[in-house]
Amino acid sequence: MRQFILILSLLQLAMILSGCYDRKELEEQAYVITIAVDKTDRDNIFRFTFEIANPEVGSSATTPSTNEPAQEMISVLGTDFLSATSTANSSVAKEITLEQVRVVIVSEKLARSKEFIHLMQSAPSTVDLKLNAQLVISKEKAEEFVRHNSPNLESRPHKYFQYMLDRARETGVIPDAPLVRFFQITEGDADLFVAPYASTVKKPKDSYGDEDSYKAGEIDFHGGNVTQFMGSAVFKEGQMIDSLTGEETRYIHMMDPTFPQQVILSTFVDPLEPEYNIAARVQLDKVKVKIDYKKNQTSTIDVYITTHLNIFAIPSTEDYMKSQKKRKILYDSIQKEILKNGEKLVKKTQEEYKAEPFYWSLHIRKKFLSIKDYEQADWSNKIYPNAHVRLHVKVASLEFGKTLRQSDIGRVRD
Repeated sequence: MRQFILILSLLQLAMILSGCYDRKELEEQAYVITIAVDKTDRDNIFRFTFEIANPEVGSSATTPSTNEPAQEMISVLGTDFLSATSTANSSVAKEITLEQVRVVIVSEKLARSKEFIHLMQSAPSTVDLKLNAQLVISKEKAEEFVRHNSPNLESRPHKYFQYMLDRARETGVIPDAPLVRFFQITEGDADLFVAPYASTVKKPKDSYGDEDSYKAGEIDFHGGNVTQFMGSAVFKEGQMIDSLTGEETRYIHMMDPTFPQQVILSTFVDPLEPEYNIAARVQLDKVKVKIDYKKNQTSTIDVYITTHLNIFAIPSTEDYMKSQKKRKILYDSIQKEILKNGEKLVKKTQEEYKAEPFYWSLHIRKKFLSIKDYEQADWSNKIYPNAHVRLHVKVASLEFGKTLRQSDIGRVRD
């Protein structure tokens, strides 16, 4: 009896220990942090570039070594993410894993092709590739974008993309675009998907505009890294159709109730001194959308946008803080500016895109008893392009931070 119990205990112990049979040490794995994909001359054959991080570079736990690069790049041909990873492993001693991929970069040429949707279908089935990785569209070839990206202040390339995307989302000039959102919107077949637009090729505009009136590559700056994140790429039915400026991307944030971004930095025209701008932090309340659906008639969409502004800088030195009259002028001016720019973007989506990037389709689905009824009503082709959209903008509060008064320029120059 004792022998039987002992044998049974050993068998149970063996079953418990067998859970580590596929364990791999950290130094046996090569961690990819960025995947870049480009279109080739052959149909459905793509060029994958894997940026593999060197965990020993930039780590305070190890002795710094100037001889080791921060990353290694491997470029191979493939039909999908999984097969390309397997091919890349033919020249890398360690096992390549995609568990730490933060960014998937796709060239604009590929994103605008009909092959793009077929490529993306392989992403969910690639076990290691997490769907919270950000999708970024590069103006040039994705391989060139990755190779030209050279951050000076970050020795770890994955940290650069993490910080860069976080900072750009804080200002609202690029959208939050995880892979899972791409599939949700594309399969829903009703709304537009927007992804961050980036470039390492500088073609600055001849004229200077507001800080957000650019697309990636158009900002005129000198020194530092050449990479620019600005604006967004617009997708319809899984294919890129256009690109938007940073300003237009900000207004998408303001009108989309599903975006996690609720605080953005922006500038507004000074109503009393139009040659100056006023810098402010804009806190957004949850956007409210009400749709009055009328079958075979024009539907009405009411969108309520409530903002709270904290003014950071008034270069004109107009005293909006002490003067109630001037503060009222500033209130009205900001509301009108947000309304004007919002209506301009809505008109563009209705007339040019025939679809919207605000995810408003979620608010009309409850009007139908079944999915079949909703699909027959055709939100993107019939309802939205012909709908009467009314924006209601309200600046609920206006604060001026720690500043108590503006300098009196007249006295200073006396």
